[in-house]
Order: sequence, then structure tokens, then C-alpha cells
Amino acid sequence: MTVRRLAATRLELLRARRELRRVKHGASLVRRKREALVAELFRSARPALDLRDRVSRAATEAARSLLDALAIHGRSGLDGMSRPSRDISLELRPAVVWGIPVSDVTDRPPLSRTLDARGTDPALTGPAAATTAARFERLADLLVEAAPKEQRVRRLGDAVSRTTRQMRTLEQRVAPRLEQQIVQVRRQLEEREREDRTRLNRFRRGSNL
Repeated sequence: MTVRRLAATRLELLRARRELRRVKHGASLVRRKREALVAELFRSARPALDLRDRVSRAATEAARSLLDALAIHGRSGLDGMSRPSRDISLELRPAVVWGIPVSDVTDRPPLSRTLDARGTDPALTGPAAATTAARFERLADLLVEAAPKEQRVRRLGDAVSRTTRQMRTLEQRVAPRLEQQIVQVRRQLEEREREDRTRLNRFRRGSNL
């Protein structure tokens, strides 16, 4: 938002004062919105951070199991056990938090399966591959759970950054410039009035001679 240069007139002075009131009111609204967004961000961040820790631990466990399974079966053996692949469908519900579009997962199939459900031969699979599959399914389950929470935190963080910039622009740039111009115009008008009074007094004194 830019502040135009004011002409030294009373009308412009009145307009500038009204504009300054609007700017200060707008800055107050933006500040209140930012405070609400920050509060919502803190409420959403804790569950997201807890889930992130769980995802990290699950990923570490799954990676270790994968190394053990690779050592036993090799890559080609694990590729054969991973067939057939499956499609996973999720149902998302759009939501709005303080004007910010987010999504929630409302319905999803269970990702963890038994050996029978995976369609693999228990005798050929072995405990290392079975444990690896179970841990990666658990990791996928956590990732699906964490995704909407991470999205909400990220979008709330972006919104806080935007409103912070807007608030600082209004409070630290637009309002001070308007106040400075109002002071300058008022001084110019007062100086012009003093000059007019001085000329008028001189005219009166000249008329009385």
C-alpha cells in the first residue's frame, strides 16, 4: 500500500485524517487476526510434532528391517514378495480455518495387513520380510495420518507470515507516512494562515493612515 503525496489544503487534510483512521483500524484487525492465527498454529503444531517424531521412529525401524530382509532375500526376492501392488483410496473433507483452506482425512482403509491379506507364502516369506512389510505398512499409516496435520501447520505458518507483513506495513510504513504528511500539511496551512493575517494587518494599518 502506497501513500500519495498530499496537497496543502484543508480538504486533503480531512481526507488524510480519515484515511489514517482507516489504516489504524485495519492494522488493529490484522493484528487480532494474526493473534488468532498464532494461537491456532500453536494448537495444531503440538500434534503435528508428536506425529513427526512417531514417523521418524517408524521410518528408522522400517529401514533397519529392510536392510535385514535384503541381506536374506536380496532385492529380486523382495520384489517378488511385493507383488501384487494395491491401490489405496482416501476420502478427504475440505475445511476452512480462519479463512485458510485445509483438508481432513475422513475415511481410509486399514493399511496394516496380515500375511494372508498380502497374498504371500509364509514359508517363503520368512520373518524378516514379514516384519519389514508390517513396519512399512505402519509407516504408511502414520504418513497418511500426519499429512493433513502437516498441511494445516504449513498453511497456518504461511498465513501468520503474510499477516505479520501486512501488519508491519500498515503500522510501520503506511500509518507513519500519513502522520508525517498530516503534520507537514497542517504546518503549511498554519504558516499560510499566519501570512494571511500578517498581510491583512498590514492592509488594515495602511487603510487607517
